[in-house]
Amino acid sequence: MNKSSRKKSPPGQVRQSQILSTFGPGAMVDLPKHSVLIGGLNHWRGDRKLIFEDRLAARVAEILEVPHIKLYAPPVDEQDPKAARTGINVFTFPTWFLAQVKETWYDNKTQKTYRTRPLIPWGNLVSGKYLNSEKKSIPVVPVRFVQACVKGHISDINWYRFVHDDSDNKCQGQLWLDEGGSGNDFAEIYVRCEGCKKRRPLANATVRNGKVLGQCQGHRPWLGDFAQELSCIRESTGLPEYNRLLVRSASNAYFSQVLSVISLPDSDAPLQNAVNSVYEDFLHCLESIDELKMYRKNPKVSTALEGFTNEAVWEEVQRKQRRQEKPHKSIKQVEIETLLSSAVEIGEDVPEGDFYARSRSLDNLQPTFSACIERIVLVHRLREVIAQVGFTRFEAEMPDIDGELDISVRRAALDIEPTWVPTIENRGEGVFIAFRQEAIENWLKREAVKKRGRELSRGFDIWCARKGIDQEKEKVKFPGLPYIMLHSLSHLLIMAVSLECGYASSSIRERIYASEAGYGILLYTGATGSEGTLGGLVEVGKHIEYHLEIALEQGRLCSNDPVCAQHKPDNEQEERFLHGAACHGCLLIAETSCERRNEFLDRALVVATVEGTGAEFFEDKGG
Repeated sequence: MNKSSRKKSPPGQVRQSQILSTFGPGAMVDLPKHSVLIGGLNHWRGDRKLIFEDRLAARVAEILEVPHIKLYAPPVDEQDPKAARTGINVFTFPTWFLAQVKETWYDNKTQKTYRTRPLIPWGNLVSGKYLNSEKKSIPVVPVRFVQACVKGHISDINWYRFVHDDSDNKCQGQLWLDEGGSGNDFAEIYVRCEGCKKRRPLANATVRNGKVLGQCQGHRPWLGDFAQELSCIRESTGLPEYNRLLVRSASNAYFSQVLSVISLPDSDAPLQNAVNSVYEDFLHCLESIDELKMYRKNPKVSTALEGFTNEAVWEEVQRKQRRQEKPHKSIKQVEIETLLSSAVEIGEDVPEGDFYARSRSLDNLQPTFSACIERIVLVHRLREVIAQVGFTRFEAEMPDIDGELDISVRRAALDIEPTWVPTIENRGEGVFIAFRQEAIENWLKREAVKKRGRELSRGFDIWCARKGIDQEKEKVKFPGLPYIMLHSLSHLLIMAVSLECGYASSSIRERIYASEAGYGILLYTGATGSEGTLGGLVEVGKHIEYHLEIALEQGRLCSNDPVCAQHKPDNEQEERFLHGAACHGCLLIAETSCERRNEFLDRALVVATVEGTGAEFFEDKGG
């Protein structure tokens, strides 16, 4: 094969799971010679694997406000050199560059010397390089700074407008970027025009709520040349969004918005299937529960409805008679109802099955735990399906504590007219711990718990005010004390079990359930490879009380105490409004493990700390 007919190697490669979390549509990626923007779904090529998960697909379609949506795994690069090119297209971004010259500029006013480099648009480069006054080719690197808005729009900064502070100025002199010190202090970075000698600090573009960079024009370069939105308005105020300065490599440049479900059999499905099997022949004309009792004497009806109460069957019959749709249940509600179902076994124990779990006996639990733990389920096999529905910049928009994303939540689009979303599936194992509802309710009635709740709620209110979030208009709610307590316990438990289960703590993920449907913690692993199926968490679940004791003991004292335990969520100097007694020494774990980005944590709700708030769920009965 000659050189010209060879298939050109892609400029970069990433794992499929990274595409959903870090390098999805609209994300910026640094390549060896330039920076690129990952193309939208309309620029992805190649065959894709269809993933089936009806519950997730229905919810994603509802969020994106489309009739239906399909779930596909991201395309993989085709290895056959004769095959059509596959993969994900990218766009060069930003399109302004800095020439790598070794020059300095002396400021007579400040009497400081700055490192200075020419700032050049793509169109002025020659063969991708800068030609200096001596016609010598100089390598270039992408400029570090771009402009974007919280809705995900992004574009190059209009550097001429910025340096002249005037959109009508016609000066087109050569621009230079002057950097003092290490180049990380915006107050020491200036943009200078060689033509008119104007010079402006980049710090002007970092003023909070400033309008220096102008109104956002709705640019969506990851979707192509003609994908610009006509307006960019903040729904809560009806006012235009303004551009903000964004550093390309900053951690707030891209927040993927994903939804995930555990592929569980719906606890209502067996009842619905049983009623459906005899509905048309026997039950469609029922008028009372007494008639149902008579029909259940029929051998066929009795066999079909075996194991279901008359009340449950009658309720399902009434729903079908009224032709009601199946009641909407949140993502987590379906999961916890299944995990709390009375069956000893859930699912089928088959090699390629999506879910199989067995509940374990609680006979050997010590009184401290038996009084509050309702059920322990060993999940031998599970399948997690994760779909990306959009992304944001500057501020993350995550699912709520029920695993749901609101339709009105701001997000940048993955495609102009979405018909599918990128999805991955992970297989693994886990352990589920359910807590007694009455134990949670009794704990919430204690005065010390209410007082701690008011402190945490005040911190949340201040956080919302600092972020400019209108809680009523944007439907942002305080998650509640049960969630924060279970979330904190989950982090303690992850660190405790990781010492013996064979998984690194960053490989263990959590799912917190705190609603009227029930209270519980699911610790699980999920990976496309063997990391998710080693069997360690199931073994841990057989003796979970031992690991709970270790977790509670570790939570009582932090290496940063008493400072950690005495932290107040509403302390405006520390600016940790979503934390109670929580820090890197006790509760904060890898963000890949946490479902809330290490927010809403307080070990004082779990165990007694040196501060002695009296709000702990697990009271120390020792002497």
